[in-house]
Formats: sequence, C-alpha cells, structure tokens
Amino acid sequence: MDYQTQLLVVMVGYLTVLIAWGLYQGRKVKTDADYAIAGRNLPGWAAALSERATGESSWALLGLPGFAYATGISGIWTAIGCVVGIVTAWWAIAWRLRDEAERFRVKTFSEYMGKRHPEMEKPIRLVGSLTIVFFFFFYVGAQFLGGGKTLYTMFHIRPEWGMLITAAIIVPYTVYGGFRSVVYTDVIQAVVMITTLILGPIVGMIYIATHPDVYASTVVGALTTAGDKYTSLTGAASGFAAGIVIMGGLSWFFGYLGGQPQLSMRFMAIRDAQQARKGRNIGIVWTLFAYLGALCIGWLGIALFGPQGLDDPEYVMPRVMLTIFPPALAAVLITGAIAAMISTADSLLILSSTELSENLLRVDRDEEARALRRSRLVTALLAVIALGLAYVSPSKIIYTLVGYVWAGIGGTFSIVILFTLFWKRFHGRAALTTIIAGMAFTILWISSGMEEVITARVMTFLVAGMVAVVSTLAMPGSSITRE
Repeated sequence: MDYQTQLLVVMVGYLTVLIAWGLYQGRKVKTDADYAIAGRNLPGWAAALSERATGESSWALLGLPGFAYATGISGIWTAIGCVVGIVTAWWAIAWRLRDEAERFRVKTFSEYMGKRHPEMEKPIRLVGSLTIVFFFFFYVGAQFLGGGKTLYTMFHIRPEWGMLITAAIIVPYTVYGGFRSVVYTDVIQAVVMITTLILGPIVGMIYIATHPDVYASTVVGALTTAGDKYTSLTGAASGFAAGIVIMGGLSWFFGYLGGQPQLSMRFMAIRDAQQARKGRNIGIVWTLFAYLGALCIGWLGIALFGPQGLDDPEYVMPRVMLTIFPPALAAVLITGAIAAMISTADSLLILSSTELSENLLRVDRDEEARALRRSRLVTALLAVIALGLAYVSPSKIIYTLVGYVWAGIGGTFSIVILFTLFWKRFHGRAALTTIIAGMAFTILWISSGMEEVITARVMTFLVAGMVAVVSTLAMPGSSITRE
C-alpha cells in the first residue's frame, strides 16, 4: 500500500471517528444554553484542550514550524509572544471570565460585554455581534477554502469538491451538537497535535544523529551551516529593522488577552473555580510543550533538507514526519494536522451562529425547544452561505478580511475585556466607542499599507487602549456592574 493510499485510509477512519464522537456528544444537548456554551458545565481538561486546539490548529502544526524553517532562531520571538499571551490569559483572565459568565448567566461573548455595561447593553450586543458575525463569517469561508486546497494538495481532489467534503465533515455534528460537540471533537485534535509536537522532535533528533546523509547531524549544526540569517535573533537585521522583527513577533501577545471570542468562550464555559485551575495548568503545560515542539520541527527541517530544500516552508511538518516515521504512523500524525486545520471551521461557525441567534434574533420568553431549533437552523444556514461565499468570492477578498480578525477583533476586544475586568471606571459608552474605533482603525491601517511598517496587532491594541482611556474620562457613564 503506497503512502497516499495509507494516508487516505487513515484520514477516512480518523474523520469517521471524529464525526461519530461529535454526534454522540450532541445527544447530550437539551437546551439552548447547552448548545451555545455547553451549559457552562465543561470540565477544566476539556475546556483547556479545546481552547488550545482552537487557538493553534494549523498554526502550531504548519504555520509556526514553517516560520521556524524559513527564519531560523528569529522565529523564537513569535513563539515567546504567543506563549506569554496564552499563559497570561490562563493565569489572569480565564478564571475571572468563568466567574463573570456564571454571575451574569451569559451564553455569548457579546452578551457578556453587554450585561457588564447595562446602560449600553443593547448597542454593545448589537455592534459586538455584527462585528463578530461579519468577520468570522468570512473566516469560516476561508477554512472551507483552506480545506479544499489541502485535499487537493494531498490527494489531487478538485478544490471545489474538497470544499464540499470539508463542509460535510464539520457541519453535521456542529449543527446537531453545537458548542458541546465542537469542544469534545477539539479534545481529540489537541491530543493528536501534542503527540505530534512531542514525538516529532524526539524521534527527529535521533534520526539526524544516526543518518549521515542528512544536511546536518544536529539542529545547532544545521542552523550554523545554513548561515548568519538562521543563527541571528533578528534574522541578520539591525537597527530599526531588528526592532521591527522583534516587535512583530512579540505582538502576538496582545491577541490572547481575552479578545478572541472563540477562545474566551472556552473560559466562560468551565464548570467551577476548581476546574478552572485544572484547565489553567493543562493549558499552560500543553502550550509550553507545543511551541517548543513546533520550533524544533521547523529547525529539524533545516537539518534534514537544508534551508532551501522545500518549495513551501509550511509543509515542513508533513515532510519531516514522512522522513522520520514509518508511513502508517506518519499518516496518523499528518491526518491529525489536516483534520485540525479543517475543523477549525466548527469553532468559528458555532461562534457566529450563537452570536447571531442569541443577540440578534432571540425573542424574549422564547421557549427552550424553539430556541434550540432556531440555533440549529441558524448554524446550518450560516454554513451553507459561508460555503457558497467560498465558491463565488475571490479568495483574496476572503483572506484580506480574515487578516483583520487577529488585529481588529483580537486587539480591540482585548482592551474591552481587560478594562472591563480591571478598571472600575470603564463604562458602556467607552466600551462601545472602543469597539467601533478599534475595528475602524484596523481596517484603515491595513488598507493603507502601514501594516508593512508596524503591525496592526500592536497599533490596534495601543490605539484602542488610548480611545478607551480618553472616552472613559471624557464621557459620562455608569461604572461597571459588579453584582
């Protein structure tokens, strides 16, 4: 059985198990709260693994190893920015959001911001939900596009059919089981991901040390032989350019501070304070091992193939796995990576649908059964429209809008969440102003081309912070609700 056939068999088996597991978890969904936020009853381990799988997916398995392969040790700044942001989120923000979600009995991210600022609750929920739904709607379309391209690359399936297959994988259990099904399928992804990121470097180090035909027998030797660019912490840049390299990497920190709704919802869904502590420990340990492993896999790629040995750096992880493992085992690990990337769409889809259903379409005194049916219908409808959008819209437009998500939504909402949690004077008018100003600034900054000078991940966070401070002090408003 050749490699491609083995990969196909393993992938079909893996995805079949994943879909069945998601549908099984969906049987436990009885109410709208179960569907939107798993009844705020998640064990800490499930929330942590789901949050990590959702936050990293293709980034930890393809993006960061590819970046490390292309840049050498200067890629460490990006890893530091992400790790410090993730650790800060779990240590200082996760348990607070969990407590707040329970106190205010919220089901969605925008609902939380609104209930914390009751004098402006409706406008905040409206603007917050519209912002999230619009941008994450395109994000779902991008995942369908990515799934189609991935299946084409691996199996030469036409991208149009690949997008349909991607949708067929994630839509049934997402529509049926909502947030709960998404979380527990993420758990499987997180286990496969961390296995790949731990096993790969260990076996890879042994492989390059015992095979004389590789580019270098050690990672240090590979980086040194590859040239100064690969052994410099700034990619051989100096002066202002070196500062830009470092700032660009560290800037990923800002997006993790509560501002990514798909991650914060995992914090809000944790059962109790004890489970939040367990989740914190698991989330932090997973992150440390994952990021170290991702960097090492990228550097192992240099040792195996040389700095110019791959046409596309982001395929360094699959190439490394196929080189150091038997085909069947490599197929399992690569399948986990592909599935993690494809199923990122489920978290984004359920987030968009619950924001739309709960904050824009919900009717007061809605019967629970009717609300649950509506949520499922909205999820299915959004999936169909997002898939159609992926077919008819130029991919450049979709990926451009997706580019605004991390800076615009992450940087802006991080400020709103941080100020809401830690500054008593911050009020609803300031929160609404900050959301609008942060998103508008991000769009203008990236559209003007200034992203090439200083990343919007830094600038949006700083500008949104300044707007939040000025509007809090200059505008009249009620202090934050604490009870």
